[in-house]
Amino acid sequence: MLIMPRPASTATMNRTLLLCLTGTAAALVSSPDLTAQTPTLATVRVASGLARPVAIDAPPADLSRLFVCEQHTGLVRLVKDGALLTAPFLDIGTKIRTGSERGLLGIAFHPDYASNGYFYLNYTRRADGATIVERYTVSANPDVANPGSAQVIIGPIAQPFSNHNAGDLAFGPDGYLYIPLGDGGSAGDPACRAQNLTQLLGKMLRIDVDGGSPYAIPPSNPWATHPEIAPEIWSLGWRNPWRFSFDRETGDIYVGDVGQGSREEVSFQAATANGGLNYGWKVMEGINCFSTAQCSSPPPCRSPLLEVPIHDYPSTGSNCSVVGGYVYRGCAIPGLDGTYFFGDYCAQRIWSFRYDGTALTEFQERTAELAPIGPGAIGRLTAFGEDANGEIYVCDLDGELFKIVPEGPAPAVNLGFGTQGSSGAVPVFEVCGLLGIGQSAQFILREAAVSSSVALILSDQNNPVPTRWGTLVPVPPLALLPAFTDTEGRVEFTVNGGLGPAVLYGQWGVLDGSTVATSNALQINFP
Repeated sequence: MLIMPRPASTATMNRTLLLCLTGTAAALVSSPDLTAQTPTLATVRVASGLARPVAIDAPPADLSRLFVCEQHTGLVRLVKDGALLTAPFLDIGTKIRTGSERGLLGIAFHPDYASNGYFYLNYTRRADGATIVERYTVSANPDVANPGSAQVIIGPIAQPFSNHNAGDLAFGPDGYLYIPLGDGGSAGDPACRAQNLTQLLGKMLRIDVDGGSPYAIPPSNPWATHPEIAPEIWSLGWRNPWRFSFDRETGDIYVGDVGQGSREEVSFQAATANGGLNYGWKVMEGINCFSTAQCSSPPPCRSPLLEVPIHDYPSTGSNCSVVGGYVYRGCAIPGLDGTYFFGDYCAQRIWSFRYDGTALTEFQERTAELAPIGPGAIGRLTAFGEDANGEIYVCDLDGELFKIVPEGPAPAVNLGFGTQGSSGAVPVFEVCGLLGIGQSAQFILREAAVSSSVALILSDQNNPVPTRWGTLVPVPPLALLPAFTDTEGRVEFTVNGGLGPAVLYGQWGVLDGSTVATSNALQINFP
């Protein structure tokens, strides 16, 4: 087994770990390319018993919980430590109007949720089906929201028809809240609302929820000071942008915009691009010309003023409704870093590709791998989601939640038991990648005190023992491997697979001010 230290201060630890794992000395070598390892994928069922789940989100840095919106019940359900809790996080069932594409449609957590407890919901109002974006606050119980904390942020936005409400929400890396809105429904955007800059429908909105009450207009919005254009508008020309996302690494935006009946599209905006882009509807549907009826001075079809999708596909056969997804930035599958996943609701198909801002590559259908068809599998794909670690999940309207995982044994199993230090954080230990023959995994400590002394404790025994610093799992220790965290509170190094079969237990101790914090313990598997 060969190990490459990162940073250099971990060299002593790496040599000791090398001896501990193999019993023989070996040279330190350059780190293998984890991104070159692309295993076959699979899905695992994370939860069942949900009612029409349509949105998934997690607060920043919250590694144990997922929050799921149920469209027609108005419940926000909580999946905690892999189990669906019976009691909802929040119930707004008396506020929503359902039927067609209405209901509780989206959720987003404030970037400073850990401090302010704010989260935001997008729903259609019971009285008239108008769109409302509302802020809530968590209660003293972190698993229960305060239903009396509701504050309307934006709305009511009248919806003339019951479809094309979109409904997603997300905070961008700029800290602003982005709100996609459909064109108001019916078919063919009969009033050409998506091209009308005096209306919010058919637009992507961008607002500052921290700069005003209930919000302020970001000064960099393209029409922030225009007297005749709605200043909330960030982009226009959307039909029904049901699901969109930010690449958490680059800040790029990916949007799945549902087509009229000819083309389904995935559109893109680079993080470096300014607002004001026109994505074409209804002048264009995907790459096709559609109509300019009832539009006032629209750009002509295929004008350079219109953004074309980075990918579109025909709404033929079983295809009928694109579901925008996420760029993979998780830990478990390094070979897929930077890969965008999306699907189709009607066809129950899932695809992926990479996009560098210019060229789309590695387009691949993932349906067979992820098995969204068949008994007990994904029946009606409604949304993708992302946890705090960047792992990707799939919502099934039939009531289940699935996680995309590499096929084969996981390199590590989280045993828990982490404790908080003086800095207020619980250090996180994780292993990314695979540890089979010819494969490699990244060992990572994060969320630890910065520039601090740490030690990785290893044992071949899982023997939880209470100590003054919390529960220690790898007892008796076979090795105590010293290192220092960097200025971000991290230690990283790469381990090659091939030792197995073997099982080790590992846990970090962190000197954190006046106390010692412990990370979660891992069972590390060498197949």
